Amino acid sequence: MSTLWTPGGEIPVDDGRGQSAAPPPQAPPEPAEDPLAGLSEEERAQAEELAQQLAEAREQIAQTPASVVVGNHAMGLYELGAIHLSQQPPNLDEARLAIDALGALVDRLEGRLGEHEATLKDALHQIRMAFVQVSRLVEDADEATADEGASGE
Repeated sequence: MSTLWTPGGEIPVDDGRGQSAAPPPQAPPEPAEDPLAGLSEEERAQAEELAQQLAEAREQIAQTPASVVVGNHAMGLYELGAIHLSQQPPNLDEARLAIDALGALVDRLEGRLGEHEATLKDALHQIRMAFVQVSRLVEDADEATADEGASGE
């Protein structure tokens, strides 16, 4: 007879030699724990209200076409890229990541993004152009700083 290790403990297993294995031990069921135990009546009411609001929000999201939710997230990536480009100095690596993520969504989901697909494509084009322009400004500023340092020696 062999045993098999499981997170619940070792279980005897029939090794094929004709010996019957004892049934696995059964752990007694744990009583259901009240997640709101220890809260005051007011806190319990607030927690239940929040749970209800969360359930309603989940239901609303479930009723919304996925293309709308994905498009909303895509615009969040657009805004994230724009925020990093507008920093002083611009954070090009972080902007690039957000823009590449936006591009991955828009390019890979072409034809599946619903009525806002054209807007998302336009936004992707605009943020890519902005990235190129800001990158060139950063390069020009870095070159000017390097030239000033070289001429000042």
